[in-house]
Amino acid sequence: MTENGVMEQLTELIKEGTSPYHVVANVERQFRNAGYQLLLLKEPWNLKCGGRYYTIAYESALIAFSIGEQAGTGDFRIAAAHTDFPGLRLKQKPELIRNGYAQLNVEVYGGAVLNTWLDRPLSAAGRVSLQSGDIFHPLTRLIDFKRPLFVIPNLAIHLNREVNKGVELNRQKEMLPIVGITGEEMTENYFRRLLSEELGVEEEEILDYELGVYNRDMPEYIGTGKKGPYLSAPRIDNLSGVQAIVSGILGGRRDAGVNVAAFFDHEEIGSRTKQGAGSLLLNMVLEKISAGLGKERLEFLGALQDSMLLSVDVGHAFHPNYPEKMDLTNLCPLNRGLCIKEACAQTYVTDSRAIAAVQQICMKENIPYTKYFNRSDGTSGGTLGAVATAMLPVPAVDVGVPVLAMHSARELMGAEDESALTDLIRAYYTFS
Repeated sequence: MTENGVMEQLTELIKEGTSPYHVVANVERQFRNAGYQLLLLKEPWNLKCGGRYYTIAYESALIAFSIGEQAGTGDFRIAAAHTDFPGLRLKQKPELIRNGYAQLNVEVYGGAVLNTWLDRPLSAAGRVSLQSGDIFHPLTRLIDFKRPLFVIPNLAIHLNREVNKGVELNRQKEMLPIVGITGEEMTENYFRRLLSEELGVEEEEILDYELGVYNRDMPEYIGTGKKGPYLSAPRIDNLSGVQAIVSGILGGRRDAGVNVAAFFDHEEIGSRTKQGAGSLLLNMVLEKISAGLGKERLEFLGALQDSMLLSVDVGHAFHPNYPEKMDLTNLCPLNRGLCIKEACAQTYVTDSRAIAAVQQICMKENIPYTKYFNRSDGTSGGTLGAVATAMLPVPAVDVGVPVLAMHSARELMGAEDESALTDLIRAYYTFS
């Protein structure tokens, strides 16, 4: 696939992936269009060599896999990314009416850079649970308003002369979006009424929801040329990793073993949920695959010894305005390829044998890459890699595209780096 094709797929996912549920819906469609068959977690799996399958957990996590024609002689080749991203989430009963303004009560999800959410067109998307005839199986509907509905205005510099010296924003007081001006339409329960109208249901049918406020900005290329050297967009973290894995597994095929693509929720808040990488979900799916191929549990446990995982998430690019924040010898400029992330504290999974395998793939395929380390006097977060491999003890490597403005409402990546990452993952799923 050409670089333009890779970036077109990514920007399409960014536009559609406005909540973890919508990310999974987009990914499911890509797998379904490629001939993958849906399996239900609660049912036994009767699998065939050469088959391609996927399963969904709680609507915001998905695991897809393709089985080689000689699966009995192989291993699990796994790549994992996350479907969530930092932002704002709507509380229940969110309506606020104050001094002529209608606002919404929100909480912050993950490590969002709060001031980047100010003065932007905002919308909402997610999942709504509705009344049903079965108490333990309420109806669920996905919703995306797909239009700017909210804004969080900055305070004018005339009223805060110190604003350019830096301002700490109070999450409860200063991050509340404005919906409109109070009046005939903006009365009590105005958001629930808006939600019911959008869904075409009665207000009393709405029981609960998981809705995120998202940046409605569109992806834009920055720089010279028809398609500039950089992509500026919301949700690059971590939809760049999600799309690279999807494209990689669809383009790679091994005769032996099982290729696995795992997409987890809740990485931005620690991964330790039922659909997060810190759960037994991946283990459960791998064991069901093994059983579906007629293998005994001891055979499954043995296969893990030859298995591997790529933890695919964005890394920190070299920032020319803040060179003092970067490591002295390991720098990752934009458009120099994917980055391999290492940390002796294992916040990035560090295993020299596994990293050497990735490097050999890059060398064989002429894929550009750099290596990232934190400064020795600082840290910069972690990924799902160490969490996942604590639950599934296989060698792993942390890789991803370098980005600037990570966790901002709008991030920046090199347009060429997504192709390098996709090429790595495709080769990873191809070589024996």
